[in-house]
Amino acid sequence: MKEKKWVFSGTSLESAYGYSRAIRQGDRIVVSGCAPIEADGSSRPDAAGQAARCFEIIRQAITDLGGRTDDIIRTRLYLTSRDDLDAVMRVHKEWVGEAKPTCSAIIAELARPEWKVEIEAEAVCIPE
Repeated sequence: MKEKKWVFSGTSLESAYGYSRAIRQGDRIVVSGCAPIEADGSSRPDAAGQAARCFEIIRQAITDLGGRTDDIIRTRLYLTSRDDLDAVMRVHKEWVGEAKPTCSAIIAELARPEWKVEIEAEAVCIPE
């Protein structure tokens, strides 16, 4: 088994509930669902802005573990409304379009009422 490396967001929930922002084992990186939380604890009001924030967090976690956005092979999008799907998918294409990952979109209730989107990602880092 190859060594595991973790990235933590710093939230107290990670230690309380036993999870991390992201983990790398071997060439695989898995990023937990990223909520659209700004550094000050707020969230942008629109779904596209929230999706962009989620991808900012995802990119940071992947790069902290030695990967790149181009290494993403799968995304999962959780949205609270079908009406936001097109806007969120346009942001998805901006951030990971060249990687062309598999993608699932799920309509669900999220942990906080102001959140319109939460995004997970998986990446495989192939040495150049």
